[in-house]
Amino acid sequence: DLKSEMNKTRKLPLKKDTRASDSSQEDAIDQWARRRKQFKDSKKCSSTGGSSINSTITEGSINSEDARSVDLGLYSENEDRGFYTENFHSAAWVFRGDDVSPDNSPRCLSKRPRPVAIRERTVKIAKGTGNYPWGFRIQFSKPILVTEVDTNSAAEEAGLQVGDILIAVNGTDVTSVPHSEAANLARKGPDILTMIVGSDISRYPNTPRPTCRGYLHKRTQSAILKGWRKRWFVLKHNGYLHYYKHKKDEGKCRPLEVTKLEGAEIGIDTSLGKPFVFKCIPQAGNRIFYFCATSNQEMKRWLEAMDKAVHPIHQNHVWVDVTLHNTTLPPLAIKNPECLGLLHQLDRSKDVWIQHYCILKDGCLYFYATLRSTPAQGGLYLQGYIVSEQSLGSKRSVIELKPPSEEFKTFYLCAENVNENKRWITALKASINKWLPLHQAIQDFMNRPLEETRM
Repeated sequence: DLKSEMNKTRKLPLKKDTRASDSSQEDAIDQWARRRKQFKDSKKCSSTGGSSINSTITEGSINSEDARSVDLGLYSENEDRGFYTENFHSAAWVFRGDDVSPDNSPRCLSKRPRPVAIRERTVKIAKGTGNYPWGFRIQFSKPILVTEVDTNSAAEEAGLQVGDILIAVNGTDVTSVPHSEAANLARKGPDILTMIVGSDISRYPNTPRPTCRGYLHKRTQSAILKGWRKRWFVLKHNGYLHYYKHKKDEGKCRPLEVTKLEGAEIGIDTSLGKPFVFKCIPQAGNRIFYFCATSNQEMKRWLEAMDKAVHPIHQNHVWVDVTLHNTTLPPLAIKNPECLGLLHQLDRSKDVWIQHYCILKDGCLYFYATLRSTPAQGGLYLQGYIVSEQSLGSKRSVIELKPPSEEFKTFYLCAENVNENKRWITALKASINKWLPLHQAIQDFMNRPLEETRM
């Protein structure tokens, strides 16, 4: 059994910080060779239709640079199957919706509250005692916004959130009624306050999650191979640290190793007598990684980014919650789609085109297996992507979705015919145009002429 054999090889009889004997070195080399052969055999097995372990074990984790500490860390391919959100998390984006006129600013920068059609949910709050029996505050009219939710209140317990828009109160639509009328509906109603609320994604610019890229020297602790090796490291927004042999390998080759940083211990290390050295002790396993930067500033940059990954804030942007909710719906249940129909997506690893039924909505392309499938298989966040028509191989008309940076993935889609491609391209461009980088939105807002009132 290949899996049990690999588990046995994890426990190598080499002790920390001691040089192995000649016989133990030979054993380690033999084990290394066996693991290498097992990896190659597994690749042959998967290519001929047998059971595949490629999705969970990388060549780098078996043919490890650190022969003494072999870590069969699992490599996840979920980003290929679920939502590809990396570009969204790499920068701060704001939603401006259909307000593409330069005279209009995104809602997060405007004093005028304007509602956006977003997922609705029902909130039921039990009436308490005191002057504020439900524990929240509302402001403005058309729409009415929740601007404060008391800690440990009935409203917080019911899931009401700051920024929620009031759509209905005790069964009455309040999207077009004065503020005072909605408040009276709540006060005069039963002790269980029932509200339908929605979330306005345009009022919450997303916060980029920590990412970091660059060359570092990694210390090898093997009894066979010692010293420092220059490697290209990538800390992704999901808190996983990848490393490659060269910068050019990112996005083209599997990483040599993937390490989860959440819960890890990191800090400066002075025990090796070398400047700009810091260490990382992952929560899982018993390894210690030693890294060496080229300067104190570079070391601090990595430590700061890694510290955020070690202590992540598990809070989704409203748009992430909305898209995750939409994946649970049948394709035709997503309200007001901008485009829908069949698309083929190129799987570049296998050079095959895979058919999906697709729904485009507010900068997100949802992939379903068929029109009747539920839930969605995944999707693509389109913020920042450039859409164009290209020729690819035997296909003369292909939709290319190109990211703003080479570090992210390029996607190729193809509809049933040229006219369908053009229809999708027009819709994709309009959908992407609903989002602005935060820095551009602020600059556009600052450049607007001063408002004047003539009397």
